[in-house]
Amino acid sequence: MSFKVQNWLAYEAGLRRRGSLTLWIEDAALECWQTSGPSGQARFKDAAIQTSLMLRTAFNRPLRQTEGLMASTLTLMDLTISAPDHTTVSRRAVRLPVMQPASVPPGPLHVLIDSTGLQVYGAGQWLEAKHGMKSRRMWRKLHLAVDAVSGMIVAQTLTDQDVDDPSQVAPLLDQIDDPIARVTADGAYDGVPTYQTVAAYGDGIEVVIPPRSTAVPSGDPGVPTQRDRHLEMIAEQGRLSWQVATDYGQRSLVETTMGRYKALIGPRLRARGFPAQQTEATIGVAVLNRMLAAGRPDSVRRQSIIA
Repeated sequence: MSFKVQNWLAYEAGLRRRGSLTLWIEDAALECWQTSGPSGQARFKDAAIQTSLMLRTAFNRPLRQTEGLMASTLTLMDLTISAPDHTTVSRRAVRLPVMQPASVPPGPLHVLIDSTGLQVYGAGQWLEAKHGMKSRRMWRKLHLAVDAVSGMIVAQTLTDQDVDDPSQVAPLLDQIDDPIARVTADGAYDGVPTYQTVAAYGDGIEVVIPPRSTAVPSGDPGVPTQRDRHLEMIAEQGRLSWQVATDYGQRSLVETTMGRYKALIGPRLRARGFPAQQTEATIGVAVLNRMLAAGRPDSVRRQSIIA
């Protein structure tokens, strides 16, 4: 399948704007940048630390180079405030408050949920690269909830590699204040507990999760559950027909978001401690949302011509 971008001029301008420093250094952050201590030493607010981390993530720079980039930018802007040093940014990242999720269009949301692995480069990988020793790789799992309409990431959690996906449905939905109309996820989330978890966030929320091949109806008397209806439709019409009828193909949008995260932010975490890694993932999500807000392609599928 091939697609055509209908808003190429606006999208191209948005891609150029992603490289603009004014996109990452906002006036609201500069207004509450720092205070002075008793000895005149600068005390940086959370907005200054967040801006430095976002600038570092957006331009893929180490902390020391980020400090130099921030300092030169503030000098060019003719501002009297100073840039946080790399030690302060690294230390404060561990206890940085949670950033507000991205704003989405009003109305009930269609939430897409999925997870991906992010590598942690630790001592084990150093031994393998240096001495050829085999070691067990460490991973973190990044769980995302994406709005199907806007493509914005509305919730995220970072967990250990051994945490199962269904256990993060509630933590993700807890971060969403808007009403939810539909939740779509892959077969890893299949199970009665997931349906019960989603039902706790509102009556009438539609759940679209493909049942496993070994799934059986619940056998409960009364009105069939959503999962039982999915099983019945698959048994009568086939799994492909079920995917078309439920519009399950929209789940690919969250997989696209995962690919964008790894391509633009990176496939691994730089921080060593878990709290700092959680902040790093949060900053990465915020950067990805701001990039999407700067410019998003409006593409349509090309009509195939058969000779």
